[in-house]
Amino acid sequence: MWMMKAIGQCRVKEESLKNLATLTVVAWLSLTPALAQDVTPEPPLDVNAAKVELGKRLFYDVRLSGDTTLSCASCHQPENAFTDGEALSAAYTGAAHFRNTPTLANSGFRDAWMHDGRLGTNLNDVVREMITETYLMNMDMRVMQERLKQDPLYVEMFAAAGMGEPSNGGARSALMEFMKTIQSRNTPFDAGAMSAAARRGQAIFEGKGNCSSCHTGTRFTDDRPHNTGVPNNPDIWSDPERHSAFVTYAKFMGIENYMNIREDLGAYIRTHRDETKRSFLTPTLRELKWTAPYMHNGVFATLEEVIDFYDAGGGEDSLKDSRLRPLGLIPSEKADLIAFLESLSGDTFDIDAYVWRNDDFDYELIEDWRNTEN
Repeated sequence: MWMMKAIGQCRVKEESLKNLATLTVVAWLSLTPALAQDVTPEPPLDVNAAKVELGKRLFYDVRLSGDTTLSCASCHQPENAFTDGEALSAAYTGAAHFRNTPTLANSGFRDAWMHDGRLGTNLNDVVREMITETYLMNMDMRVMQERLKQDPLYVEMFAAAGMGEPSNGGARSALMEFMKTIQSRNTPFDAGAMSAAARRGQAIFEGKGNCSSCHTGTRFTDDRPHNTGVPNNPDIWSDPERHSAFVTYAKFMGIENYMNIREDLGAYIRTHRDETKRSFLTPTLRELKWTAPYMHNGVFATLEEVIDFYDAGGGEDSLKDSRLRPLGLIPSEKADLIAFLESLSGDTFDIDAYVWRNDDFDYELIEDWRNTEN
């Protein structure tokens, strides 16, 4: 069992511990004036500053995964708008994922999560699933709680956030609080600074392209599943590690004949109605500049490929949404449409407000950890 040093075994300056709560809150609040000047699609959500700082540290801590190889940031990287730049994401040791990593930008405003929409209600459910699922972080939260209790910095940060001693529920709550702060900032679209090409592209988006029928609202998504005929990614079935992760998922979700399926059924896992097969939640169009490859399975590497796909009326599927039709876009219209889509991307997330910069996650194996007092 991997565990951190017990608090009694760690040498931490008492004065630093006493002042930590104040320093973390001051550090976060010092960013507030700058963030307040940003142009955002929605007013920032109310958050607890100390809890946000705790959640930020947890987000970058590999000790939240079973074998300490993955953190939330392993797949949700700030420089990529909290995606990973891969067609299909990584997974827990011995497995690989069968879907593309979605952006966390503006996730605090969502009503449903995951490409198939299987998680809803709140971010707490999402955090729990990501940490505990076997092919993701594969963590037993009772073990995670003990790891956190043996880190003196976490002990102080949990107390500063008003949550008592470290707990798995408190950790989920802090991670949720941190993710609520991840918000698009200073996009040309929000700032009213779009180029002429982008303005022409917006007219196509809302008119000839009919894109706004699904990509609606401030996040440019209706948060509902649709079948657009996106082709399968064959790597899922040719890679044994990815295929095994899909089998685990499909079995758990009650999919019949899961060993022989060679397609991602999407929202069908929620409804088990045939007409919902291969339908996926409309993705947000925010931060597209940073989040390639595209689609739930990463089959399109560029925005040009995405535009060509929809210009052709989507893919081949008997259950495809009836609103999809060939658009007949000329090259200049495609370029304008891409200019508009790129105007929905703003400042990088690779800033101190979103990144835990300190390398303070070291710990040692305690062989007899059950009999070692905190």
